Amino acid sequence: MTSDKQLRRNTHEGKIAGVCAGIAEYFGIETWLVRIATVAATLLLAGPFVPVFYIAAWFILDKKQPDHGFAPNRHANFSNKSRVKGWQNDIDEDDKKVEVKSKVWQAGEPPKQAFYDIKQKFVRIEARLRKVETYVTSSEFQLNREINKL
Repeated sequence: MTSDKQLRRNTHEGKIAGVCAGIAEYFGIETWLVRIATVAATLLLAGPFVPVFYIAAWFILDKKQPDHGFAPNRHANFSNKSRVKGWQNDIDEDDKKVEVKSKVWQAGEPPKQAFYDIKQKFVRIEARLRKVETYVTSSEFQLNREINKL
């Protein structure tokens, strides 16, 4: 089994250069915990080792590409969303995976919050499905289908 997990700087989630956020994402722990460990190591070691390591990681690690939450070319009329009516232009900005954490230091959401988020996703999916059903059973769909047959 191969893992495509790579250590990269996460500049979108990071405060300075995204090194701590990238390390936290790689090991699956909370970002704040890595930041606290970095500051504590800097103060306790009383030397330039941790800042030098951070700066070196800043230059060595590649940037993580931003994840927009949807696949490219998923909707052809994304920029013209307001112009075209219909169910096919609904885009969920929160198509990201819900991760549940079992321990405080792990990355993810508490179980209650994850359950609430999943429930809200199902509500939005059901509303979208209703729009699809309404469109497919409408006379506009029948008319478009007959025109396309010509």
